[in-house]
Amino acid sequence: MKVEPYLFFDGQCEAAIAFYQQALGATVEFMMRYGDSPEPPPEGTLPPGSAHKIMHASLCIGEARVMVSDDVYSGEGGFKGFSLSLDFADEAAARAVFAALSEGGQVSMPLGKTFWSPLFGMVSDRFGVGWMVSLADGAA
Repeated sequence: MKVEPYLFFDGQCEAAIAFYQQALGATVEFMMRYGDSPEPPPEGTLPPGSAHKIMHASLCIGEARVMVSDDVYSGEGGFKGFSLSLDFADEAAARAVFAALSEGGQVSMPLGKTFWSPLFGMVSDRFGVGWMVSLADGAA
């Protein structure tokens, strides 16, 4: 079994995908818009203006898959109670990604040495997704 996160964005999924491509080197494995679905939803169930929103996309970030979508139904938005963890073997790469994720975001713990890692920091990106960036112990 494997666990793959699925993130629901409040109408900003396409912008988030572009941001993660730039900040994390993410690649898009698959993407479909609501209007491109081979099985359209019943009439009146899709909110007006949603046809161009992302119904489903799959991103490859390093060795992991993260799935994303625009949440056009609930409109709740927001990310609470979790963070995605990025582990690096290279300090320069960890610092570069932390800086990229911090642009327009909120740093809750600046990068620094901890008892469990030579470099660790926490940030919520501009979309509100929490990230923990760490350097493997013994990495340089």
